[in-house]
Amino acid sequence: MPREAEISLVERDFIQKALEEGVRLDGRDFNAFRPVELTFGDEFGVADVQLGKTRVIVRVSVDVAVPPPERKFDGVFQIITEFSPMASPAFEVGRPTDAEVILSRVLEKAIRRSNALDTESLCIIAGLKCFALRADVHVVDHDGGLIDASCIAVMAALQHFRRPDVIVEGEKAIVLSAREREPIPLSILHQPLSVTFSYYEEGNIFLVDADLAEEQVRQGEIIVTMNRHGEICQINKYGGAPVDPLDLLNLNNIALQKVKDMSKFIQQKLDEDAKRRDAGGLMAELSAENAR
Repeated sequence: MPREAEISLVERDFIQKALEEGVRLDGRDFNAFRPVELTFGDEFGVADVQLGKTRVIVRVSVDVAVPPPERKFDGVFQIITEFSPMASPAFEVGRPTDAEVILSRVLEKAIRRSNALDTESLCIIAGLKCFALRADVHVVDHDGGLIDASCIAVMAALQHFRRPDVIVEGEKAIVLSAREREPIPLSILHQPLSVTFSYYEEGNIFLVDADLAEEQVRQGEIIVTMNRHGEICQINKYGGAPVDPLDLLNLNNIALQKVKDMSKFIQQKLDEDAKRRDAGGLMAELSAENAR
């Protein structure tokens, strides 16, 4: 099975000694993210996130389906992850790696199980028809920070997506096209985002958003998922080194500030995209000349 190219012992020692002296190879502060870029596609529900050299593209799609018997008043929402072989030599189609399994589990708990999306709003006719929403996560380039980048991309795509409107007549539902009626944004209850901390030297050093080289050197990681209100959705710890409870509280405070900043960033990009889409609509209407 293909494996990720491991760094040499010399590189490993160099990174560890640099961290002991308070220096990261790219010059960032220990609590700093790499530059984040967020762009939206021409279609609603397509988000492209670049976190340093890591790139994740999420596409949200919708279809009409039958709701599960045990949840007749809910819609269906699922998150599918796909690792492209061009992103890393360790990824192979049909053979999920540990990174892919962890990413799927974290996204499932952070977004779907935390009820970030109001699935009841996806119900069309109770027990008969509902909207089935699907978020496809495509990892295009991998240089560390996959979970944080994927969480940003999924939440941005969900907020950007618009579902078609429907007309219900008895047990018959008519799905309207975008030309017939303007699509409707999803009902988002809260916006969970994750912050990954990598720890070194038995938990004495913590880094935010480690790149691939730093991830290969770390002893473990702590993934904190919360929304901008400080409500914790989940905390995951991988690795054998113990972590002091006071350090964990400090990490939560750092994560809260990062989540607040990232939430503002996502909203700013959504507003910019909305203005861009409306430029040919409202502005053109206001500048139109009177036919008389």
